[in-house]
Amino acid sequence: MTDTNTNRVLIFDTTMRDGEQSPGASMNLEEKLRLAEVLEEMGVDVIEAGFPIASNGDFEAVNEIAKVVKGSVVCGLARAALKDIDRAAEALKPAERMRIHTFLSTSPLHMKYKLQMEPEAVHDAVVDSVTHARTFTDDVEWSPEDGTRTEHDFLCRCVESAIKAGATTINIPDTVGYAIPEEFGALIRMLFDRVPNIDKARISTHCHNDLGLAVANSLAGVANGARQVECTINGLGERAGNAALEEIVMALRTRNDLMPYGTGIDTENITKASRLVANITGFTVQPNKAIVGANAFAHEAGIHQDGVLKHAGTYEIMTPESVGLNKSNLVMGKHSGRHAFREKLRELGFELGDNALNDAFRRFKDLADKKKDVFDEDIVALVDDELRADDRIKFVSLYVVAGSKGPQTAELELDIDGEVHATKSTGDGPVDATFNAIKELVPHEAKLQLYQVHAVTEGTDAQAEVTVRLEESGKTVNGQGADTDTLVASARAYVNALNKLMVKREKTALEALSA
Repeated sequence: MTDTNTNRVLIFDTTMRDGEQSPGASMNLEEKLRLAEVLEEMGVDVIEAGFPIASNGDFEAVNEIAKVVKGSVVCGLARAALKDIDRAAEALKPAERMRIHTFLSTSPLHMKYKLQMEPEAVHDAVVDSVTHARTFTDDVEWSPEDGTRTEHDFLCRCVESAIKAGATTINIPDTVGYAIPEEFGALIRMLFDRVPNIDKARISTHCHNDLGLAVANSLAGVANGARQVECTINGLGERAGNAALEEIVMALRTRNDLMPYGTGIDTENITKASRLVANITGFTVQPNKAIVGANAFAHEAGIHQDGVLKHAGTYEIMTPESVGLNKSNLVMGKHSGRHAFREKLRELGFELGDNALNDAFRRFKDLADKKKDVFDEDIVALVDDELRADDRIKFVSLYVVAGSKGPQTAELELDIDGEVHATKSTGDGPVDATFNAIKELVPHEAKLQLYQVHAVTEGTDAQAEVTVRLEESGKTVNGQGADTDTLVASARAYVNALNKLMVKREKTALEALSA
């Protein structure tokens, strides 16, 4: 029997599965392994590493994460099809602790138009899928997709049958972000009141943020008996995203007086995880984002500043240090040595090999010569570029002529598969000229969907961090690059996006051959 009467809430992170479904938020294997390491260090209970049947890339990622993660449960998603479940079980085989998460739509709308199945057939498929998953592991989770729009009688019947078939976790998704907190809490309470064997499973929530209520709905679920919350770092996810892990965890910690439930999360790792996900995906965190936004602990109004100086509690309900946000002080300079630089990287959560460390240290020295103050954020942005050692295309140099008297020109050098190529191109402005030069050296049909620039720190000498989104044949990727020169950062970002696009092409070709 699963103990659902404790005040411990499990944190189920689905950044690598549901979060990756955001357009452009694809992660490669190396990036997923880095994220899995941070999530495990943070104390996440369950890491949903991917959807193994979806692609060979997803299978490989789940399989590799299953090999290296020891403390957290590694989970793979599967539809209610035997081949899906078999594929998930195969991917998860190396895991010390594994979970198979299988799901099927149960709402009238989904059953009629998506599944084109009668309720009885759906019910039978629930039983069959959970029963089959239990042949591989004792840890099986079942979800009724579009659960909040499912008829209560049918939902109760399916939940009872799933538990009877061996599901140890029942997850209730608000798939389209339709519910409001009072309604969602009542739904969870209704299941406890009406499902006779509900005490044999842990109840979970999975809320989407279409109405901005994902976190509120999740907490309402917890207040009514749910003891697992499915969430993502930075609230990443398709459409408006998912419930944000950092908001769930800090709400439970800060308002423990009204919600006496704890998690096993080391909250001081939250900022590091947030930055990592933002860097990997290219989805910059909005400044006013709760907990991890740049302004989350900033006070500009005079009356607020006065109050905080007298006592932090006047306007801060939690400390910046509690989420791992240390004040950005000058920590490195042009005279800092390699050893100090390596120690700073470790402090920031990076472990680089010798070659990557040498390249990063060289760029750091160059940055320190250009920039008066070098902050932690500068080093994070710089190092992220050096974690792409396997990229087929590498930025070498850029010379641009710009201004109101055209034409604007760009002279570019790229290392392509180990060989340096150069070209000169013109364009409608320096960014256009730079991107045209890249297209000449790496011909492609991808369309530019997003070009975004923001300063990493304050000051006119701040590094620019550029995000580029490319779309090709329905596939989107985000690329990022950083430099004190915005045009160099732009070129690095575009090249990063192209490298990701090439990986997607190779995976698509491989999957077509193996289909």
